[in-house]
Parts: sequence; C-alpha cells; structure tokens
Amino acid sequence: MFDNLSLKLEKAFQTLKGQGRITEINVASTIKEIRKALIDADVNYKVAKEVTDEIKEKAMGQNVLTSLSPGQLLTKITNDELTRLMGGESIDISLQGNPSIILIAGLQGSGKTTFSGKLASYLKKQGRQVLLTACDIYRPAAINQLQVLGEQIGVDVYAEPENKDAVKIAKAAIEHAKKNNHRIIIVDTAGRLAVDEEMMNEIAKLKEALSPSETLFVVDSMTGQDAVNTAKAFNDRLNFDGVVLTKLDGDTRGGAALSIRRVVEKPIKFISMGEKMDALDRFYPERMASRILGMGDVVTLVEKAQQAFNEEEAKRLNAKLRKNQFDFNDFLTQLEQVKKMGNIKDLMSMIPGVGKAMKGIDVDDNAFKPVEAIIRSMTKEERENPDLINGSRKNRIALGSGTTIQQVNQLLKQFSDMRKMMKTMNKMGGGKRALSTLNPFGK
Repeated sequence: MFDNLSLKLEKAFQTLKGQGRITEINVASTIKEIRKALIDADVNYKVAKEVTDEIKEKAMGQNVLTSLSPGQLLTKITNDELTRLMGGESIDISLQGNPSIILIAGLQGSGKTTFSGKLASYLKKQGRQVLLTACDIYRPAAINQLQVLGEQIGVDVYAEPENKDAVKIAKAAIEHAKKNNHRIIIVDTAGRLAVDEEMMNEIAKLKEALSPSETLFVVDSMTGQDAVNTAKAFNDRLNFDGVVLTKLDGDTRGGAALSIRRVVEKPIKFISMGEKMDALDRFYPERMASRILGMGDVVTLVEKAQQAFNEEEAKRLNAKLRKNQFDFNDFLTQLEQVKKMGNIKDLMSMIPGVGKAMKGIDVDDNAFKPVEAIIRSMTKEERENPDLINGSRKNRIALGSGTTIQQVNQLLKQFSDMRKMMKTMNKMGGGKRALSTLNPFGK
C-alpha cells in the first residue's frame, strides 16, 4: 500500500538535498514532483493541485531552523497537509439508540459482507452484543457468507432466505435483537456492479425505515478514482456518515484514500486489509500520512501488540524468563500472537525507517510455517526439554514436519543461543530483550 507514492515523494524531497535554504526555485521543483507523484497515485487532479499549492504557500517564507534541513521542513509541511487532506482527525462511529443500527452500503464486490463481519468482530472485542443481518435479497451466496462469518467470530446472524423484502427483514431483525439483548445491529445490504436507480431506491428505503445511527459506505480502494466518483453518487442520494476503504493490501495506488475526504466531504472511518476477521483498523489521518512519507506508525503497532498479547500470558512468560524456563511451547504461543497482529510486511512498515529499507523485499507470512511445523512435530517432553532431541529424534521431527535435518538443527541452535543469552541477561536484569534474537525467517 502506497509503496510507489512513498518512493516518489522521497525522490521529490531529495531535490532539496544539499540546499541551505528554501527558495522559490527549489520549492517549485519539489512541488512539481510532489504533484506528479500524487497524480500518478490516482489522486484527483484538482485535489493534487490544491494540496501542492497549499504546501508551496506554507513553505515559502519559512525560516529553516538550524536543526532542520529544507527537505525535512518540506516533509513536515507535506505531512501536515496530507493529514488535513484525509480529514485531520479520526472520527468514531456513532452508536446511538437501543439497539444501535449500522447500515452498510456499497457496490457488489466492494467487500461489504466481509467488512460487516469484521466490524461485528471489532465491536464484539469491545464487549458489545452484536447481531449481523442479511439484507442482500438477490445473492444467496451473500447470506451464506454472512452466516459463515458469523459462526467464525461467534456472532449471531439474522436471515430470512425466502423473504425478498429487505425492509421487512431488517425490521424483523430489530425485534429479534430486542428480544435477545443485542445492542448493535449491522445490516448488510445488496449491491450492483454499477450505480443504478433500483439499488439506490432500495438502500434509500432501508435508511428511511430504519433511521440508522450510522450509515457506512464501503468502497474498494483498488478502483481508484472510480471509488471516489461512486462514493459521491451514493452520498448525493444517501448522505452517509462515513467511508470504509477495503482491499488496501492489494495493488492499490492510494488515490482513493487521499482524494475521497476532500471530494465527498465525509470522513474515512475504517480501513480494511486482508481477509482475516481482525484485519480492520480505525482510520487515523495523521498516522496514514506518516506511513505514506516513510515515517512509520509506532502508535498503531503498539495498539496491535496490546490487542494480540494477553496480559496474564505476558506475566506468566516473564516469570518463566526470569527462571530461565522458556521452552518451545512458550515460543509457539508467541508466534501465534505475533501472527494475530496482521501482515508481517505491513507491521514492519510501521517501524520508522524500516518501511524504506523493506522496499522491493518480499516478506512471506508463510515463513513462520516451517518453524511451527517443526515445533508441532515434537513430543510434549521434547518441547519442554529440547536437550532430549538426539539424532534419531531429529530425523523423526524433520519427517513429521516436512522439513530438513538442517532446518531442525538451525532452529535448535537458535533456540539454544537464545536461552544462553537469556541466562546471561537475567543476571543483568534484562531477560525480556533476548526474545528478539530468535529469528523465524532465518536462512
């Protein structure tokens, strides 16, 4: 996501390298490259021009502090303007009423049903009682998909497959929710391949009948400016409350994320990457701007870690580290928790400086699989006491995990080295830092 844009913006700022101060000439050259980078990223031309004019206006006349170079100053100004372009601040969804009703709209294929499941999972983790409602009356697969997702995340789904009246289904779902103590209803609606009057009439009737506290428009970010145009058409008719950008992990240039707020004048509330039910994030403009400019997003990284790692488990692990009793069972638990945080490359891009270093490097999430397979092929005794693993046991583990003796030996050596370091660091009072020495991607 945004890789090409980030690279081109970085090149634009390099035109100021070695410059002692900001001048009209060097700023004009840089602004031209920034505008070109934004347009290449499929940002609306008018929006790209407005933003770069604002950057130029703010840059001119600025005194460069002795601690900042012109490039750093222009990066800061660009960061501020991109943040402002995407809305300035994060805006949460409104959950008024009992039950609160969230209406989901969008074209077919935009990811509405998957997002409905993700949102239900997101709200459930906050301790809320959620009911998913299937109101796509034209596509039986959508009802089945929602039911599968509901079962997967442990959320009830209300559906009437034989009923072809979306309004009646939604109203029945409200009564069902009241009887079963569901506080939030998420209504998944039908879409079309393109905007048409029949679809607009149906979603408008649903909104009028339900008076939802929140209407969210789901848009496929891979469709670029078409996404922005579709959002505008929906908003003119529905006056929705916020936008959800899906498929940001795909081959997207980022133009929709950068343009949609300015064109439609409605906030982006969520971004979605991947198919996993926990692959949903609240949208923070300032964090996204920092990531676009290669400055990382440590706050989101910490939040993901806090969600994935259990506090009680952390205390238990810390106690084992202090006693130098960390074993392969513990390591497997840690791997599973890291995987819950999301795509590895995306996580690494949130670390300042690492995103730039990772450009062009493919980090395979499946790199964990051989390590997991090796550990799962061990017996309970072997996981708890790796010293038991002799030559014949290594052969059995390699065969059982579909790996080689060399890979088994490598993992055992890394684990042994890590435990030695833990033992040394425990004497110095810093055992937890040793965890980072075990590299699951090792070659």
